[in-house]
Amino acid sequence: MNTQELEALLNDLESDKVERKASVSDRSKIRRVICAFANDLPNHQQAGVIVIGVNDDGSCANLEITDKLLLTLSDMRTNGNILPFPTMIVQKRILAGCELIVVIVEPSDSPPVRYEGRVWVRLGPSLALATPEEERRLIEKHRSRDLPFNIQPLISTSLDDLNLEFFEQKYLPAALPADILEQNQRSIEQQLAAMRFINLVPVISATVLGILVFGKKPQQIVPGSYIQFLRIDGTTLTDPIKDRKEITGSLFIILNALDEIFQSHILVNSDLTTQPIETNQANYPLVALQQLARNAVLHRLYEGTHAPVRITWFNDRIEIHNPGGPFGQVNRQNFAQPGVTDYRNPHLAEVMKNMGYVQRFGFGIPIARQALEKNGNPPPEFDLGETHVLVIIRSRL
Repeated sequence: MNTQELEALLNDLESDKVERKASVSDRSKIRRVICAFANDLPNHQQAGVIVIGVNDDGSCANLEITDKLLLTLSDMRTNGNILPFPTMIVQKRILAGCELIVVIVEPSDSPPVRYEGRVWVRLGPSLALATPEEERRLIEKHRSRDLPFNIQPLISTSLDDLNLEFFEQKYLPAALPADILEQNQRSIEQQLAAMRFINLVPVISATVLGILVFGKKPQQIVPGSYIQFLRIDGTTLTDPIKDRKEITGSLFIILNALDEIFQSHILVNSDLTTQPIETNQANYPLVALQQLARNAVLHRLYEGTHAPVRITWFNDRIEIHNPGGPFGQVNRQNFAQPGVTDYRNPHLAEVMKNMGYVQRFGFGIPIARQALEKNGNPPPEFDLGETHVLVIIRSRL
């Protein structure tokens, strides 16, 4: 937006497309406003604007604006509280002689957007939780074209292809607050559609996301959605194979099985000589392997390839190879920097966050680096190609 457009919004005290804040003291309120603007219930199809540093009457609040403050607001996009991620820009601007922070929030292509599991909408100048009818209207706003691959419908599928028991008993309690679940009077079809696991029109069909997360036989529909694990007794692919597995099933079956495999192959040595008491030291820290493998599952390319994520465990190193190069704003120069992230599969990221496999977006690799350093391993090495990302983790022992 140019200065003239922003000043016009700032001076329009009746507009529902602008929110004025004197400071960032109520950050929860700012996140709710971001959520509401992203949902765009009135269907303005225009950005909503949060102006910080101005009083309700439009006068300047003389807010001190620092780089740290700008970064704090920018982090609201990807810190895991607002899902799917909103499209927003945070800028320092001078409007009518007043130094302000401007947060521009674009309408989401795939509403409803939730803040801490709740759908917030704008009703005139006020915020409110969406009613079931308003959520239905937001679901209907899904655009069938230009959707991320992970929420495109698979017309050949139906509810029979999904594990509905897992969805109701495990996923819903993890994804939504208890009070929202208690008030929920919607059918299971409406619940699945609200979370982008199925499409309701023209016929009920599962999305790619639904099949990956709850599919009874997901590899029959999305063939590359598995992990190939090899344990090599040596340092080259021509050395003998000690263990070979194809880890299949839905997302949670795969991730849980992978954790068990990691634990079974990690070696722990006891040190009785260098310390006054016996100490145990693993050749790899489990948390580092989990973070890097989950990153591969989350960021891989599912469209146009049948290649799996490949994990090859040699005697001196582990190689994790996933289809799909760096995506979006992530490139070779800023790859693995804390907080720099983008998502080829944004709704899969939401699911993994809800189920506890991701704690904080953009910090998986830094967490892995920290765990490796603490354990005495070298830092991870990355090979970035146009069609792949390879990470190499070297053994401590």
